[in-house]
Amino acid sequence: MRPRWRSWAGRWPRVRAVVRGLPRPRTMRARLTAGLVVLLAVSCAAVGVAAVYELNGFLTGRLDQQLHDLGVRFPASLEHGGDAPRSDHDGDEHGDTRRQSTGTFGARLVGRDVTNAAVVPSGADTTDLNVTLTTADAKALAHVPADGRGHSVCLSALGDYRVMAARGPDRDVLITGLPMEPVDAAVHRLELVASGVLAVALAVAGVAGALWVRWSLRPLNRVAATATTVSELPLASGEVALPPRAPESDPRSEVGRVASAFNRMLGHVEDALTKRHASEERLRTFAADASHELRTPVASVRGHAELALLHPGPVPPKVTRALERIAAESARMGEMVDDLLLLARLDAGRPLERLPVDLTRLVLDSVTDARAAGPGHRWALRLPEEPVTVPGDAHRLHQVWANLLANARLHTPVGTKVTVALESDGRTAVLTVHDDGPGVPEDIQPGVFERFTRADRRRTDGTGGGAGLGLSIVAAVVEAHGGSVALESHPGTTTFTVRLPARY
Repeated sequence: MRPRWRSWAGRWPRVRAVVRGLPRPRTMRARLTAGLVVLLAVSCAAVGVAAVYELNGFLTGRLDQQLHDLGVRFPASLEHGGDAPRSDHDGDEHGDTRRQSTGTFGARLVGRDVTNAAVVPSGADTTDLNVTLTTADAKALAHVPADGRGHSVCLSALGDYRVMAARGPDRDVLITGLPMEPVDAAVHRLELVASGVLAVALAVAGVAGALWVRWSLRPLNRVAATATTVSELPLASGEVALPPRAPESDPRSEVGRVASAFNRMLGHVEDALTKRHASEERLRTFAADASHELRTPVASVRGHAELALLHPGPVPPKVTRALERIAAESARMGEMVDDLLLLARLDAGRPLERLPVDLTRLVLDSVTDARAAGPGHRWALRLPEEPVTVPGDAHRLHQVWANLLANARLHTPVGTKVTVALESDGRTAVLTVHDDGPGVPEDIQPGVFERFTRADRRRTDGTGGGAGLGLSIVAAVVEAHGGSVALESHPGTTTFTVRLPARY
């Protein structure tokens, strides 16, 4: 019979393969519960294996002691006549046979040959004790050392036996054996009981451990819920109201320290957001007030310059040139002040008009104006068969199209083809302005919609150029209408794409 520990060792590779095939827990709660159950399973399995091993050794030792007490009386009785004893007549040999327990095995070997073999059957019938052994059985018995110790052999006709060999007076070897079936049955019963107890213990430990871990991690779950709420807030701009702090638990615990540190971090974030919002409000107020106050003096300077140019008397050419430059720069400054005032109002969240706007008409008018302002460019227009209508502010949307077309006209050389396309799927209106000019430099593409962004390397040989507010106004107006604007530019192709919601 194989030792029990060898049987468990043979099963270990299969157990490892099964464990590797199991799904791995992902959450901390599942990992802690799984770890608790695995540790309990390993501990119980170790105790069970040790108990089975010890019980097997103890019962085998008891069997060896019984063999030692039996001695070789039974196999020695087989020498007389070469046959097993019969009936229950008086005689030492007969008395020896009747005193043997059921299943007792005896064999006599001369050299390597088995001359006699018998086993005590169950019941009172002792008329025929002989047993037929195979060649493999005889070989196994021949290899049992005559050292007076117990050894395990497997006999094909009888099963697993514990045998003890000793030398007889006639230079023969006498073997006495007892069946291992009672030992195997007791060990197998212990294995079944241990397996059942282990299964019940693991099930109870799994449920109880899951509840305990869930209860222990409640503060951490609250911290995670608060962090999730904060991650969904729009922290990029505007006034932000942070959610209530995560409940703090015992500061001596790991979860308590995490909650305390998280709440302190939220406090710092809230202070930083409050200060940033206050600074942005002050900047918006300053820009709006400054733009509003500058409109009057700029208009006054422009008016005086134009009035001086209308003087009927002779004026030196240099003075005339200076007055013309003053009037031109005043007009440019006035446009810049108007743009800054518009951006300040949009930043302040002032609502725009929400009336039906015919985008088809706006795009057609804008392209007509751009063709008149830039006759050297090639203008192409693609409009849908049905008018495209969106809710919004017609004046501001016209400013968006005008700025995009002016940007394409001013920053591309003469002869550039500019294609304007409008389409709608009933939910979103899409306007694209594409040109085949040199493209927007890569270093300014990430901030092209920011204020005062101007390319150092112009895409035209002309000297014209704005203040860098045109595209920022485009982005602000489009976002105020709930839409988006994007740029895709490479050498030889540049496309601005505006998307606006077409439903009210």
